Amino acid sequence: MIDWNYITDALARIGDLLTYDPAAPMIFSSGVFLWLFVGFLVVYNCLQHKDNARIAFVILFSYYFYYKSSGMFFFLLALVTVCDYFIARWMGRTSGRWARKGLVTLSLLINIGLLCYFKYTNFFGQVWADFTGGHFEPLDIFLPVGISFFTFQSLSYTIDVYRRRIEPLDRIMDYAFFVSFFPQLVAGPIVRAKDFIPQIRRPLIVTREMLGTGIYFIVCGLFKKVVIGDYISINFVDRIFDNPALYSGLENLVGLYGYALQIYCDFSGYSDMAIGIALLLGFHFNINFDSPYKSASITEFWRRWHISLSSWLKDYLYISLGGNRKGRVRQYINLILTMFLGGLWHGASWNFVLWGLLHGIALAFHKIWMAVTGQKVGQKHGFWAQTFCVFITFHFVCLCWIFFRNTDFDNSMAMLRQIGTSFHIELLPQLVEGYWKVLLVMAIGFTLHFLPASWESATKRLMVKMPVIGYWLVLVIAIYLAIQMKSSEIQPFIYFQF
Repeated sequence: MIDWNYITDALARIGDLLTYDPAAPMIFSSGVFLWLFVGFLVVYNCLQHKDNARIAFVILFSYYFYYKSSGMFFFLLALVTVCDYFIARWMGRTSGRWARKGLVTLSLLINIGLLCYFKYTNFFGQVWADFTGGHFEPLDIFLPVGISFFTFQSLSYTIDVYRRRIEPLDRIMDYAFFVSFFPQLVAGPIVRAKDFIPQIRRPLIVTREMLGTGIYFIVCGLFKKVVIGDYISINFVDRIFDNPALYSGLENLVGLYGYALQIYCDFSGYSDMAIGIALLLGFHFNINFDSPYKSASITEFWRRWHISLSSWLKDYLYISLGGNRKGRVRQYINLILTMFLGGLWHGASWNFVLWGLLHGIALAFHKIWMAVTGQKVGQKHGFWAQTFCVFITFHFVCLCWIFFRNTDFDNSMAMLRQIGTSFHIELLPQLVEGYWKVLLVMAIGFTLHFLPASWESATKRLMVKMPVIGYWLVLVIAIYLAIQMKSSEIQPFIYFQF
């Protein structure tokens, strides 16, 4: 006899899994995504030789992916897509200088306007209230996941069309594919139109090397995110940052080192998985992280950290401000302004502004230092000098992470105060005894990060040379390990909030 109640309950549970849940956004490391992606791959490969059907299918899946992340706000993605597509088309048909300027300004107003409303309304409202002595009641505004990423990506297209670097697309379907492509939709990397659009209608070919490299990146991303980032976050880092005054300076410092590793593993882990998934679908993304904590200067750090954003800020903001074309003093001001706005891009609060300003001032000082000494970015020193430069750069970045991670200045000051005045090195044995597993995971994470790049290349080559069944076996083992290590609650990627 058929148990209809059981079937009804099962269908209801499946429906709950497939509909938007604000407490459980779909991420690459979730079981729901893994099962959906398997089904997606089956259909995707069946449409290998049917370009229009394949592109339409990917767009629909991408919009569903975004729905699972932000609910009905996927209409914003559609709005940005339609507006910028037609604006670029009009620019392509217009030769008048002022008409083109008006159109690109319209694109800026639409994209930045959306970003400002959803991300900065309450912040600017409170700033104005503080300035005028009035009162501001924060509005209940939901921040759509990844809005900063897809607006910047769409803006880069219209600006490139305005600068005549690319021609506007003839098919809105191709542009929708470019803006919504799900592997990088909600947390980057920010993909440039000139790099990605030519790949859309190329024959779909996934070579054995692409397959092996893609799975290698997915495995690395899962390991970074779940095994390292989430573990040290849940079991140590969050406790320290939630109330730093309760812990000694030693514990605060170790917690800060832990956060430096966590945010790197979390964000580079997402980028790795995005790059890997794209390779499995026949698309190439540029690398987004290049062992940033190996940097011997702050300038080098920003050439290794979140490369797609730093290059976007350079090409579309720093150069637009004048870059280094108007003298050194103006160059230093442009650097500080660019990083100030880059900090504000990360979040609508003064802690992000301070974080950006600190990096901007550091970049300006490093430019001055290079001008005085004649040194070049990435120039190698002797072993001890190189080690010292890496040590100083890493600790400056960690200092800035204090303001990036904390939601208010009181916690940031409390952490600095504890590290500076209440260090208590004698607590080290108890710290090791109580948190030896966390410290072991941190040691593994930092060791892997500082290994020579040649070791990573060799590991990647070894992966590619494995039999195809070996790829999938490694992936299954990685997924199993991730399931065993993860907490009961979904840990969203840090950059989902930006």
